[in-house]
Amino acid sequence: MESLTLPQRSSKPRSRGRTHGLDKGIGPDAVRDQLSVCGEYLDLVKLGWGTSVVTPVLREKIDVYRAFGVDVCFGGTLFELVVLQGRLDEYVAWMQDLGLTSVEVSDGTLEIEEAAKLRMIERLAADFTVFSEVGSKDAEAIVTPAKWLNAIEAELEAGASHVILEGRESGTAGMYRKSGEIRMGLIDEIIDAGVPVERLVFEAPLKPQQVWLIEHLGPEINLANIALDEVIPVETLRLGLRGDTLLALHGGDDGGS
Repeated sequence: MESLTLPQRSSKPRSRGRTHGLDKGIGPDAVRDQLSVCGEYLDLVKLGWGTSVVTPVLREKIDVYRAFGVDVCFGGTLFELVVLQGRLDEYVAWMQDLGLTSVEVSDGTLEIEEAAKLRMIERLAADFTVFSEVGSKDAEAIVTPAKWLNAIEAELEAGASHVILEGRESGTAGMYRKSGEIRMGLIDEIIDAGVPVERLVFEAPLKPQQVWLIEHLGPEINLANIALDEVIPVETLRLGLRGDTLLALHGGDDGGS
């Protein structure tokens, strides 16, 4: 219904209000089917962890995403393995051969010295759009807000387009407690420190996390680790077309028809 009043949404290509999908290994036909419905709302897809290495139709999949205007990057875990084995040059050449323009730089599992990570971000930013990631994949790790903030600011300064706040596929680590509950104080401290929210990407695989972030930071928040079949549901949350965010985004009472 075109007559409905809905929150203003940026159009592609966009730097804010981005939705980053997570592809766990589906085939090109399934990708095509999903994107025929949600491609307009999906900005980038991450081929999770190291799935790209064992995907026999990798180039075909990438071509399908590209045809729908969706950028592709490989998972941060693969980047960490590349660094561990000293194969960054080969990794860059492989991504360029595949026509990729985005790269994720993370250290959620592998401990990478801060200066070395910043040097890699600076190097990669010359040829790619860099999405760096901060936060640990270890659910038991406690990282102080000050350390998160220092890493975010340094990585943006080094050339990252956006910084991803770790949440894992499960939504139980990084910016979340093991229960999946968001570390609200952490997010508030980062925002209150003046980090531009449009330069942050929040991994939010679970609906309660998506709802809190949209209600707290607005429908133009950048969200990541969204399953492909959840892209449309997330868009309805952004627009208040779902009961979870209807009143928060449209006001009024709940007694109407």
